Amino acid sequence: MAQRPQAVIFDIGNVLIEWQPERFYDSIMPRPERERMFAEVDLHGMNDEIDAGGPFRETVYAWAARYPEWEAHIRLWHDRWIDIAAPVIDRSLHLLRGLRARGVPVFALTNFGIHSFAFARRQYAFLDEFDRHYISGHMGVIKPDAEIYAMVEADCGMPPERLLFTDDKPENIDAARARGWQTHIFRGADGWADRLVAAGLLDEGETRP
Repeated sequence: MAQRPQAVIFDIGNVLIEWQPERFYDSIMPRPERERMFAEVDLHGMNDEIDAGGPFRETVYAWAARYPEWEAHIRLWHDRWIDIAAPVIDRSLHLLRGLRARGVPVFALTNFGIHSFAFARRQYAFLDEFDRHYISGHMGVIKPDAEIYAMVEADCGMPPERLLFTDDKPENIDAARARGWQTHIFRGADGWADRLVAAGLLDEGETRP
């Protein structure tokens, strides 16, 4: 039986804030055009560069300049970023705050750029509620590289088997599990709430606003 976690670690994108770039672009251009743009331009690869520490605006604008047909649209990845990274997943935020109210240490482990995270903190004040932030842009390595998990372990000083981590990407969960972390693949806040109750960290009544 798993030991009671000492700390809970949240991914941010699609766990606390929805991150669906394709949905945003579908709202501003015909879907066939959006599909062609994403097929021709590795926009998620561009974002990985930012998450690894690349400058936010400069990276997006440099990629945009390589693709004149899509330049104006690609620039929106920076210029309208807040419309892409939205909305907040309210029940997940409630769970975060419920854990904090219980005195459970809560960390963020997220693939996020240096400048985009600074911007996000100005838009979403709750991002300052974590006890510790592990931001890939600052760390110089992104999930699912094993090094980022090792860096978390070294910094927090807690045994891997006492960390409970949720993320929406299976490859990130697999990498954490390989290090002995307790894990939960995020498929919605309801399932995450059930996992926290099962771990003995919250009561059922505490999981709903």
